[in-house]
Amino acid sequence: MFQAPSVFHRAPLPPATRESEPRHEQTLTATAPRPAPRPAPGSSAQDAAAPAPAAARKRDPYFDNVKYLAIVLVAVAHAWEPVMDGSRATRALYMIVYTFHMPAFILISGYFSRSFDMTPSRVRRLITSVAVPYVLFETAYSLFKRYADDSPDMAISLIDPFFLTWFLIALFVWRVTTPIWRTLRHPLPVALAIAVLASVSPEIGDDLDLQRVLQFLPFFVLGLLMKPEHFQLVRRREVRLLSLPLFAGALLFAYGIAPRVELGWFYRANSAQEMDAPWWSGAVMTLAMFGCALALTVGFLAWVPGRARWFTALGAGTICGYLLHGFLIKGAEYAGLFDRYTWLSDPVGLVVVSLTAAAAVTLMCTPWVGRALKWATEPDLKWAFRKDPAGR
Repeated sequence: MFQAPSVFHRAPLPPATRESEPRHEQTLTATAPRPAPRPAPGSSAQDAAAPAPAAARKRDPYFDNVKYLAIVLVAVAHAWEPVMDGSRATRALYMIVYTFHMPAFILISGYFSRSFDMTPSRVRRLITSVAVPYVLFETAYSLFKRYADDSPDMAISLIDPFFLTWFLIALFVWRVTTPIWRTLRHPLPVALAIAVLASVSPEIGDDLDLQRVLQFLPFFVLGLLMKPEHFQLVRRREVRLLSLPLFAGALLFAYGIAPRVELGWFYRANSAQEMDAPWWSGAVMTLAMFGCALALTVGFLAWVPGRARWFTALGAGTICGYLLHGFLIKGAEYAGLFDRYTWLSDPVGLVVVSLTAAAAVTLMCTPWVGRALKWATEPDLKWAFRKDPAGR
C-alpha cells in the first residue's frame, strides 16, 4: 500500500545512537515527516507531542525517491505481463522485479507506521487515506472491467479485491494491527510463522486477499522494526558494491529457472496446494522468498539517491500512480492491443512497453494529478466523524 504535493528539501536523519519515532504514519503516498525525538528525562507526554521545529518536519528526499522508483518498477512489471511469454530474458527480469518491488514498498510503509496507534486522529486518517480510496477504486476497477471488457457478470465486491486494490486493504489490516506488533518481544519470527502457515492453508480463501495480507506481513513488521540508522547502513558504499554481484547472480539464476518456475510464488496470492505443489513447499518457499526479497530490497535501497532529484517531488504522488496505472494496463489488455500488435513481444516492443509504462506512471505521480484526485485519495470527511474532545 504511501499526500499533499509539495517541493521537498533534504533533512538529515536523526543520530544513529538514539531511536526516533515518525510524527505521523505514512502510506505509499503520504507525506514523510521527519521523526520526532524521544522525550528527554523528566519531560511529559504532552511535551513529546508538541510540534517539532520546522527544520525537523522537512521531508527526507531519500524516501520519496524510494517510492517513486518503486512505483515505476511496479508499473513496468505490470506492463510486461501480457508480452513477456515470448522472451526468457524478460521473464527473468520480471521475476527479479517481482521479488523485491512490493516488499520494498511494504517495508517503507511499515517504517512510517511505527507511531501508529488507535487515537481518533490516526484512525480518521486511516479511513480517509486507505479505506475510502479502497472502496472507490475497487468499485471503479470492477465497473471498468464490466464495461470495457464486456463482462456484465463482473460483480462489485468489497471483500474480493480486484487487481492492484489488494494493497490498500492489506495496508489497512497491517496498520490496524501495528500496536500488536509493537508490543510483542519478537514480532518478526511471529509474522514469519503466520506467513508460513498461510502458505500451507488453502482454506483461507479469497476474502480480502488474506493470503497476500498474511504472506507479505513479515515485510511490514520488518519495517516497523527499522530505525534511521539501518537505512544509513544500507546506503553505505560497501553495500552498493556488494549489490552489483548480487543482482547479476540473481539475474543469471532467474534466467536459468525462468521457463520452469511457477510465478504464483512471487504473487503470494495462493497456498502451495492451490499451485499443485506439496504442502511443505509452502513453508520452504515462504522463507526462501523472504530471504531473497530482503537481499534484493537492500540492494535496491542501497542505490536509491539520497539527495533531491528531478523526480523526488513525484514520490509524494505515488498513490495516484499506483491506483491509476492499472487502468492503462487493463485498458490496453481489454482493447486487445497486446494481441493485435504482436511485435510488442519483440525486444524493441518490450523497450517501448517499458518506456511507455514508466512515462505514464511518472505523469500520474505529478502534483496536478494529485490535486485533481485528492477527492478520492484523501477526501475531506470531517462531517463523518465525531469531534474528539481531547483534540486528537
